Parts: sequence; C-alpha cells; structure tokens
Amino acid sequence: MTDRETVRVPPVAGLHKARHRPGGEEPAKPSRAGRNLPAAIVVGVSLAAVIVATLLLYRPSFVVIILIAVAFGTYELATAISTVEARPPLLPLLAGGIAMDVAGWYRGPNGLVIGLLITCCGVIVWRLADGAAGYLRDVSASILVALYVPLLAGFAVLLTHPHDGAARVLAFVATVVCSDTGGYAVGVLVGKHPLAPMVSKGKTWEGFGGSLLACCIAGGLIVHFTFHEQWWKGVLFGLAITVTATLGDLGESMIKRDLGLKDMGRLLPGHGGIMDRLDSLLPCAAVAYLLLSYFAPVR
Repeated sequence: MTDRETVRVPPVAGLHKARHRPGGEEPAKPSRAGRNLPAAIVVGVSLAAVIVATLLLYRPSFVVIILIAVAFGTYELATAISTVEARPPLLPLLAGGIAMDVAGWYRGPNGLVIGLLITCCGVIVWRLADGAAGYLRDVSASILVALYVPLLAGFAVLLTHPHDGAARVLAFVATVVCSDTGGYAVGVLVGKHPLAPMVSKGKTWEGFGGSLLACCIAGGLIVHFTFHEQWWKGVLFGLAITVTATLGDLGESMIKRDLGLKDMGRLLPGHGGIMDRLDSLLPCAAVAYLLLSYFAPVR
C-alpha cells in the first residue's frame, strides 16, 4: 500500500459497551439521522428563506447568492483536493468561476461556455510558473473543479434570467428538496437495503423510492400549476431530478471517500460545507434547465 492508500479508521462510537460514568450518566447516543437534526433544519429553513426572498424581491440578487456559493464551493473543493497530491491553483479558479457565471447572466449559454474556456486556459497558463512536476495532475484537478462547481452553477444562473426565472428556480430547488427530504425520511424510517454500499452506506433503495415518489408528485404538480403544462411532463421532470440528485450525491460521496473526508467543510451546522449542500443541486441545475427549456419554453 502507498501512504495515500493507508487510512486510519477512528474508533466508532457504539461499537463497545460504554463504561459506567459517575452520577449514572449515559453517553449520548448518536442520532439515527446521522447528524444534528435541529441545526440542519434551522440552516435549511434559513437558506430556503434567503433563496425565496432574493428571487421574489430582486432576481439579480439571487445571482449574487449563486456567486457567493460558487466561491465557497470552489474553495472547499480545491482545498480538499489539495490534501492529496494535486494542487489546483485557487486564484484563477475563483476569478474564472465567478466571471464564468457573470458572463452566463449577461451573455447566456454562449457566455458561460466562453467563460469556461477562458478559465481553463487561465489555469493552464497560471500553473506554468510552478514547473513541470505534477503539471498534468494539477491542471486536470483544476478543470474538474471548474466543470463541477461554476459551470454547473451557471445553469442555475441561466434558469434565473427569463422573466419567469423565479418560478423556474423555485421549481428546480423545490423538486430537489423533495428528493432529499423524501429519500431522507423514508431511508431513516424503513431503509434496509443499501443502494451503493461501496460509496455511501446511508443510501438505501427504500430511500431512493421515497425520493422518486416525492419528486414525481412534486414535479407533476409544479409543472402543471406553475407552467400550465401536462402533468406527465412534470412526472418525467421529477424522475430525471431524482436520478440526477442521487447520482450527484453519490458522486460527491465518492470524492470525499477518495480524499478521506466526512464533510467538505463545517460552514453549515448540521450539513457540513457548502459543497455538501450543492452536491445534488449542481447537476440538477443543468438537467432542470434543459428539461424546462423543452417542457415549459419561455413565452
């Protein structure tokens, strides 16, 4: 084994019987939810309130929220990758990622793609100053960060831009939340069969079924009553969001497992880092933009 492959596994609470403590106090049992549920609820509700307020009061302010999330997400992912051998240059990634999404707001999909190309070129040139050792490794990791965070976030910017952008973003976010909530609730209550045990032990087939049911119902209702389209389009939208959100969550779990991390950060109590909240939202933004453009074109 290489040094990177050798991982020390910390002792897991609950594997051994707890010793008797003075005063008869028992050690706190870990929540079956696997996290600080009250803190997670407070943070989740607060984030939802910020999203709704910025969208309804002044849509460009929601783009500012996206840019802030992109900056923090880029920092978290690049810093996490830097704990192993790769060293993505942070400054061109931050500047390029923000510029990419700003270009998406003002110039649409073409601006987003051009911003991505400029960011990749900037990283390639910037990294030349550090010499040839590890050049390909660092540039490859940097392009992964640029594709994963600012590019996918750029689709949320594109969703926001039309005159009904607030409805499109809320439809996308609400459906993803239904996927997370439905899967989480059913998985905690009755989940028994692991969905991908090599990647995430918390994901179950029962939880996936809960996500699928919640998303299809929410998608059908949202698309029908918000965009006045056929309900079956919303069901397909919900189905696509469920699959994408699950794959996005598993993809980030794979990255964290490879890096030996439990969370990408500690910024959000009960959730982890920004990337731990963006894992399913980022790929779903691209899917939502494409499907809503087809199922509910801007009129």
